[in-house]
Amino acid sequence: MTTEAAAHIPSADPHGPYGRLMPVTVHFDDLDSLGMLHNARYPLLVERAWSALLHGYGFTFDGDWAASGDFCNVVRELRIGYEAPVTRPGEYAVHLWLERLGTTGLTYGFRLCSADGEATYARGTRVLVRLDAGTLRPTPWSERFRACARELQRSAD
Repeated sequence: MTTEAAAHIPSADPHGPYGRLMPVTVHFDDLDSLGMLHNARYPLLVERAWSALLHGYGFTFDGDWAASGDFCNVVRELRIGYEAPVTRPGEYAVHLWLERLGTTGLTYGFRLCSADGEATYARGTRVLVRLDAGTLRPTPWSERFRACARELQRSAD
């Protein structure tokens, strides 16, 4: 992963830094009639950040699910809590980290935050399940994906 695509970030976690800080942009048309980031845009920004992170590791989707490998996954659960409103367009970030890596599923945590990672606007978790493109049944993550995912693991100490 290149330093332009993502950065390790310091955190308030006493066990040290974890995860990646991925840049995202909030546009004027992402704001609602009250001038705040619309609640439906938060998960969209997280999805875009996760996709950019996977692309940085070389995982892509070019329209062929059978060839997409680990990119063939679905969201099983999404939880999000809103902590402060985003009230203007501009550059922000999504902090991503891995909470749990199972055989066919994973849980990652996220924060929508200021570009420097200091201010938090929303936080949550997302559960993904890796699917076999032919059967649409759960299938194990590849060893290559697992190695990349471990780099994002938050310390359990």
